[in-house]
Amino acid sequence: MALNEETLQALKAELLDELGKETPSKEQLSGRLAEIRSADIGEVLEELIEEDEELSAALAVLNVLSTERAANVLGYLPGESQLEVVGKFSDTQVLKLLEEMGSDERVDLFNLLDDDRREALLRRMAHQEREDLKRLSSYEEGTAGAIMTSDYVAIASGMTVSQALMRVRQTAPDAETVYQLYILASDGQLIGTMSLRQLMVARPGALVDDIMIKDVIRTVVDEAQEEAARIVARYDLLALPVIDAENRMVGIITHDDAMDVAESEATEDIHKGMSIGQLEDGVSRVPLWSLYRKRVTWLVLLVFANLFSGAGIAYFEDIIAAQVALVFFLPLLIGSGGNAGAQAATLMVRGMATGDIGVKDWSKMLGRELLVAGSLGLTMAIAVAPIGIFRGGEAVAMVVALSMVAIVLFGSLIGMCLPFVLERFKVDPATASAPLVTTLIDATGVLIYFTIATAILSQL
Repeated sequence: MALNEETLQALKAELLDELGKETPSKEQLSGRLAEIRSADIGEVLEELIEEDEELSAALAVLNVLSTERAANVLGYLPGESQLEVVGKFSDTQVLKLLEEMGSDERVDLFNLLDDDRREALLRRMAHQEREDLKRLSSYEEGTAGAIMTSDYVAIASGMTVSQALMRVRQTAPDAETVYQLYILASDGQLIGTMSLRQLMVARPGALVDDIMIKDVIRTVVDEAQEEAARIVARYDLLALPVIDAENRMVGIITHDDAMDVAESEATEDIHKGMSIGQLEDGVSRVPLWSLYRKRVTWLVLLVFANLFSGAGIAYFEDIIAAQVALVFFLPLLIGSGGNAGAQAATLMVRGMATGDIGVKDWSKMLGRELLVAGSLGLTMAIAVAPIGIFRGGEAVAMVVALSMVAIVLFGSLIGMCLPFVLERFKVDPATASAPLVTTLIDATGVLIYFTIATAILSQL
């Protein structure tokens, strides 16, 4: 069963205790580690590697494991931790680990190495492995080709079911998944697919061409990885075949890799949504300087943007001096508008990220947002009006209520429209962040509020 945080810490203490002995028992360590899943071992090792004085303990654990198991555990470590490990290993040890890793994980680790070490490792690899690694590492980061694996089961067109089963048995040990099989023409073009279940229940003498699914869901190598992940999620695929420009099959994207991409993209959008640049690592591991640098730019820009709010307040000094009660409601009104705008922006950005809406849906969403935002503004105006009567009388209550409707409506429409505008100009809609939206509404909210106040109160 999966280990919780408390159990993982206990395992870490147990390993350190055993390794701290003068003569650690390799057999005891090996037996204990055999009971633990690779992902859990990886999590423990990640903590040990982050603690510089415990790096040797992490290396000792990996040396106890078989090469195949060590490569599997290494695949669960973040890139920085992988570099720490391979930096202490010889080229021979690294080469053995690369040979045992899946092709996608092998490429990820290979791309982290410096040029000199890459060349040294390539010279010692078998020709086929070397060419496969060079090809996979050549795909641009962020594309389907960069996250695919070449370890899949391919069946030649014209094979019978019994021949195809033999082919599955031969290639299954090295395949990332055997549950989905791909039928290729003699030139490598993808012409069909079938599940292992379909193959197993078919008549042995039947041709795979007669029972395969010809309408294959696929993607191309230069497709954005988030789009590939969206296809996997939409059609509930175990794996998504990847083809080149000539329709030749070059790899597959497995469901677990698609999940990793979806998590990474969601994290990136959340960070952008709060005006934080993309972090190279987890928030607990990223250097303090990098964390500062990713946050400071937008915050400084928004500081100067907020000067417009101050200028607006200064412009309406006379009406404020005449009705001091108006100041009481200022934070409440612009805060409500900012919150409503941030909600609308978040809904639109997420809808675009999941493919639920696109630029073509702008007019439809505008009509819906007008109705929803208007209703929200009226509800909030009714809620705040009694406070307005109590603090400043009926005239101030009317100003506050009307301002609430106008600011919430305006804020919601700004929050809804901004992602569409950014998408139209090929800018990531996630840039329509909550801080940006609220800053815009702060400035405009001040103008709306005091303009309404001047128009109403000057008549009394």
